[in-house]
Amino acid sequence: MRVFGVDPGLTRCGFGVVDGGPGRTVRPVAVDVVRTPADADLAVRLLQLSDAVEQWLDTYRPQVVAVERVFSQHNVRTAMGTAQAGGVVALSAARRGLPVVFHTPSEVKAAVTGSGRADKAQVTAMVTKLLGLKVAPKPADAADALALAICHLWRAPMRSRLEEAQARAAELARTHRAKLAQAVAKTGGKTE
Repeated sequence: MRVFGVDPGLTRCGFGVVDGGPGRTVRPVAVDVVRTPADADLAVRLLQLSDAVEQWLDTYRPQVVAVERVFSQHNVRTAMGTAQAGGVVALSAARRGLPVVFHTPSEVKAAVTGSGRADKAQVTAMVTKLLGLKVAPKPADAADALALAICHLWRAPMRSRLEEAQARAAELARTHRAKLAQAVAKTGGKTE
């Protein structure tokens, strides 16, 4: 499976593509950081980001897009920019019929380091090691994008099994309720 990981941001947006193989094997495909000028109009910045996303989707043809979920920040302006950038990525993927999965920062950190409280240096070090890179991806946005892709590759099978189990449980519950309703109807609502 090929995953396009995106660490959204308006000033710096991390892009990383990782291929997953049997077991937990991962292989780096591409990584970069797309930058937009802070003094440019918001609409222009979002358009530049959208163009970059489209180019990456055309070039690397991922099967899924993993985006970092915006979390509560003290700086509302930064949170808004991050959310807008993530929305542009999700929209571009949706236009192509690609699934988009959002992962929380702590989920990503836990997947690649074993701790949901890992700092950026720990995430970068583990991404470098896991992907067998000779040089650590810089800036941290690049490493975070690769970490998102790895997180999705490792968590997707578990999520899929959980969703299947939930669907089976819901179907069993519907069947049980239908049988119960039939039994009540046959007895005219009387119980012994």
